[in-house]
Amino acid sequence: MNNARPGLAGLRKDIAVSGFTFFLFMYFLVDFFLHLSARVPAYGALRPTLLLVVLITVLLVLQKEKLKGWTEDPVVQAMLVFLGYLVLSLPLVEWPGSVIRNNLAEFVKAIVFLFFTVLIVDSEKRLKIFLMVFVGCQLIRVFEPLFLNITQGYWGSRTHLGGGEFSQRLSGAPSDVINPNELGFVIATAIPFLHYLVWSGRFTAKLFYLATMPPLLYALILTQSRGAFLALLVVAWMIFRESNRKVMLIVIAVAIGIAGWSVMSADQKDRYLSLVGMSESGNVASAEGRMRGMMNEFALGFSRPVVGHGLGTTPEAKVNIAGTRGQAAHNFYAEILIETGILGFVLFMRFLFKIYGKFRENNRHLGSSIPGRSPPFYNNLNKALIAVFWMYVVYSTNYWGLSQYYWYLFAGMLIVFSKLLTGKLAVTGTDVDKGGKLIQQRFGRVWQKHNEVANGMAQR
Repeated sequence: MNNARPGLAGLRKDIAVSGFTFFLFMYFLVDFFLHLSARVPAYGALRPTLLLVVLITVLLVLQKEKLKGWTEDPVVQAMLVFLGYLVLSLPLVEWPGSVIRNNLAEFVKAIVFLFFTVLIVDSEKRLKIFLMVFVGCQLIRVFEPLFLNITQGYWGSRTHLGGGEFSQRLSGAPSDVINPNELGFVIATAIPFLHYLVWSGRFTAKLFYLATMPPLLYALILTQSRGAFLALLVVAWMIFRESNRKVMLIVIAVAIGIAGWSVMSADQKDRYLSLVGMSESGNVASAEGRMRGMMNEFALGFSRPVVGHGLGTTPEAKVNIAGTRGQAAHNFYAEILIETGILGFVLFMRFLFKIYGKFRENNRHLGSSIPGRSPPFYNNLNKALIAVFWMYVVYSTNYWGLSQYYWYLFAGMLIVFSKLLTGKLAVTGTDVDKGGKLIQQRFGRVWQKHNEVANGMAQR
């Protein structure tokens, strides 16, 4: 008995430290996405985001059990290889000093989302809390500028139409740092989670979904973000493809389209029409200019193709080599090429392909489970993650992201989901690969009868 007490006390201490670490991570999400340092200047002077990164890292190092085996995941290994390449190639890039002085901190704050999520979110309850905090922060980022727009006429940005004319566009709130395209990206990210996780919930959850979607779509219109509109079409297609109520979805889509068109201003209609070349203003020219800009960015990447110009140096390369304005990349894939070279591009694409492989693995597990016994939460979250993945792949053609959080947080979320899904199916015995043999031994005749009926229905 006396020997057991220290072990129990140590277990309680580990649980307390783990819980505190998870709390800090949730606070880190709120601090990062809601930009608390910009809202409270004195608080911002403390560099709270970096301090939280250091503190959470120290707490994770103290929890040695959490660090065992976490690098065995193929997605994590692919990212570690990419990070190793960044370290080894640093002395060879065009501007290593700029990488260290100006860009390294932003990249660190982005990449930690992958490692923190994998190491800290280790249960279904924590995953649900994580999703609630993440999606909740995205909704606040949308509703705050929308509220300011309705009550105070706030826009935050504008686009040039030519001839000295401008059109107002909704961007993030004054305390936020996102432009209209980024705000549209936030909206397109939140919608799949809301559709699959909230709409599938109880009556109150459905009411929340119905109350949330109209202002989200209206805010998307106000951003005039053509890239976000295309991203939303990707999400809509993913929802339509797997739905059993396709006719109803078509009717709803038509109704939403008519309602959205009726509330658009002439400038907003003209901007979205420019996607199909039907604009009569400078919006067509801006769309064509965006395409030329993307091609020029790829050409810039091949100006130093081996190791690139350095992490976060795309604006610097545009000014000093291309002779254009020092802006972030308009294409994520071109950005990788510019900053890390061909080898870095291949390694990062390998990371994305490993993510895709994880999806295939999850689908195989869910598809091989006994009909009607797959956990609903996991089924719905899997659909949401698939929709977000393809939306990110498409939107990255119009967005930058090597030092942005979204691919890293998404990868961490997917790894956690995959681990929990495997454990859930193994415990409940619904996975054919792991639990199916045991079920067949105990209920062989019932299982055989089920297969015969299923095959008969498929033949019909």
